[in-house]
Amino acid sequence: MENLVNLAYIVAAILFVFGIKMLGRAETARRGNRLSAVGMLLAVVVTLLAKGLDYRLVLAGLALGSVVGFVAAKRVRMTGMPELVALFNGFGGLASLLVGWAEYQKAFAVNAAARLRLDEIADQATVPLERISEIVLTLPVSHFTASVTVLAILIGGITFTGSIYAWGKLSGKLGGSAKTFAGQKALNALLALGILGCGLAFALAPDGPAAYPLLAAVIVLSLLLGIFAVMPIGGGDMPVVISLLNSCSGLAASAAGFVIQNNVLIVAGCLVGASGLILTVIMCKAMNRTLRNVLFSGFGASVQASGGSSTGELKPISVDDAYYLLEAAKSVVVIPGYGMAVAQAQHAVKELGELLEANDCEVRYAIHPVAGRMPGHMNVLLAEADVPYEQLVETDDVNPTMETVDVAIVIGANDVVNPAAADDPSSPIYGMPIIQAHRARTTFCLKRGKGAGFSGLENQLFTAPNTRMLYGDAKATVTGLVAQFKES
Repeated sequence: MENLVNLAYIVAAILFVFGIKMLGRAETARRGNRLSAVGMLLAVVVTLLAKGLDYRLVLAGLALGSVVGFVAAKRVRMTGMPELVALFNGFGGLASLLVGWAEYQKAFAVNAAARLRLDEIADQATVPLERISEIVLTLPVSHFTASVTVLAILIGGITFTGSIYAWGKLSGKLGGSAKTFAGQKALNALLALGILGCGLAFALAPDGPAAYPLLAAVIVLSLLLGIFAVMPIGGGDMPVVISLLNSCSGLAASAAGFVIQNNVLIVAGCLVGASGLILTVIMCKAMNRTLRNVLFSGFGASVQASGGSSTGELKPISVDDAYYLLEAAKSVVVIPGYGMAVAQAQHAVKELGELLEANDCEVRYAIHPVAGRMPGHMNVLLAEADVPYEQLVETDDVNPTMETVDVAIVIGANDVVNPAAADDPSSPIYGMPIIQAHRARTTFCLKRGKGAGFSGLENQLFTAPNTRMLYGDAKATVTGLVAQFKES
């Protein structure tokens, strides 16, 4: 039976590896997702059956989980994907925390019962000494197991509350701006030191009388650190935060795998942790910032005070006038941002692109790595609208040709097209690679109003000489342009 279980784990691990590899390409992403799901199903079923759980309970759990997952997948809108991903990360961390806690609770309960029995027998003078020596602690906790238990709880706790706080920011319930206060970094340092001290003390004496209070302290402090760690991070940095929390959920799962000695959980956790960390590095590189700067700079709390404000006149344009420019265009680049997600305008954008192509116009979609609120947010929205993957271009590919573009349509993007990143050394985003929409012959910026973007920075693109502002709901604006083409 043990050999069969290990064989199933190897098969599941292979499915995970190939599934993640397939996620790297749009054409194979769906198959990769299904392949990974099959691997996880195999691992879960084999583990539960090998532990002696009744197959009827296994089937009931699978049915319940499938119903919850199906309803959630059907009800969530594509605009809510970042929040859903944050919740997934959070509950993954919570699961790892509970696994570590439950395993220690099991050992603690058995050892407590053994100690009680020893005390009872010791009081009986007639019991031989050799009988007393037979009653030992049946589940001694090793230093290694105690250490990985602390890691599972620490990383899981930070991931859970950090992800919940990120969900609150992404959903607008807690506001998207960074929140800082005097002594915040010192408080975070004290929380981290408290966790380190309690964790080391617990790992050195996991069977001691103070072990459980120490572990409880690690749980509480980890949950608090997750909140205060994400609090000073602004909405503009959310793609990095989501990616990092995803990596943390994998690392927590791997630590939980060591706690319960489950090979497939260790492998799966390492895969998620490594891939999430690689993605985090890619996100930081796309913003030309270090991970330390993202986590500790408080970017978004007072960015406008440190960056120059744009000077110039905003030049609005009507949908009718915008149509005439688009009707004559031979090259159009669409640059989507979070505003497109909020307005759910991706289908209207796809329809406008088809009409432009029918009018003998080349249409491309320029995607910045950190556009939106999670890695690949814009790719997901455009894929939902069935925009051909070949029309999606990256920053480095579109920028050299931007001067030949007749019209660049910026839909709700802000920082990723802000010329201040290249021209204003006083700007907090100075040095960040951007899509150079300001170099197009004409640029349309679709915005609801005249306010700054989610990060709080004013966009100098809006006052550029070749920029025209299309105010209003992005979906309504694009639909208006579609109607103009159909009527002509």
